[in-house]
Amino acid sequence: MAQAAAVAKPPAPPRRRRASATPRRLPYLLIAPAALLMLGFIAYPVLSVFYYSLQDYNPTKPWRNGFAGFGNFTRIFTDDPLFRDTLVFSAKWVFVEVGLQLLFGLALALIGNQTFVGRALGRALVFSPWAVSGVLTSAIWVLLYNSQTGITRYLADMGVGEYGVSWLSDTSTVFPAAIVADLWRGVPFFAILILADLQSVSKDLYEAAEVDGASRFKQFWHITLPHLKDAIILSTLLRAVWEFNNVDLLYTLTGGGPAGTTTTLPLYIANTSVDAHDFGYASALTTVAFVILLFCSMVYLRLSKFGGEK
Repeated sequence: MAQAAAVAKPPAPPRRRRASATPRRLPYLLIAPAALLMLGFIAYPVLSVFYYSLQDYNPTKPWRNGFAGFGNFTRIFTDDPLFRDTLVFSAKWVFVEVGLQLLFGLALALIGNQTFVGRALGRALVFSPWAVSGVLTSAIWVLLYNSQTGITRYLADMGVGEYGVSWLSDTSTVFPAAIVADLWRGVPFFAILILADLQSVSKDLYEAAEVDGASRFKQFWHITLPHLKDAIILSTLLRAVWEFNNVDLLYTLTGGGPAGTTTTLPLYIANTSVDAHDFGYASALTTVAFVILLFCSMVYLRLSKFGGEK
């Protein structure tokens, strides 16, 4: 009995403590304040726009304020020809601007990806317009297009054109003039993104293509473009949204004129809300613009197969 008692039982293994859920939740708790703050800044304005789109709200005419239901939306699609005109011009503006910016940005990115003397300085000069604010860009081009001291004055001195001509006041020249002004600032955006993606293309692919006798064009078509697919899709989508919402440049250059020929839908919304104080109708226009952008973005990503195989 004494010998049996001397043989002690092995101690029981320590009971595993249940893993605390706090460490797993800690990252979410840390980002919660910032996430809630961002959600408030984003959700509140969006919900406010949706709310006011169903209201007749004009601070200068408070006796007319009240619930309008879908009356503002009915007015947009049935009684407002300016909505259709500004929407058509917005589509034209986005298509031309994004297409030209992509073309010139791709060309500059391909040039900047080559090795040559002064490449760092050349890249800095190409990218510098993107660092200029939209209002300052507009001010620069307003001075350049000034009929007394701008480009037309120097062209007239050389015998090209007449004195006192304003490209921003002529319906036949205002659109190309505005396009050129926005190209100056928009092209570097594409050049930056595309050049960054070009840096990751393996040189072995080009060397193997040269060994196989592929021309420069075939290398560009079968190697460079497929590699740049996602970068081009993303950059064109982002730039299309920004150009659709472009207000500062056109407002400063033309104010939507002459005769409303350069009024985009966002500029029309700004004039409706700020000048006419019709915030209810402007909110309805904003809601329609939001739905249009959302639908077009989804269709574009779907058709382009963004993120798929290259």
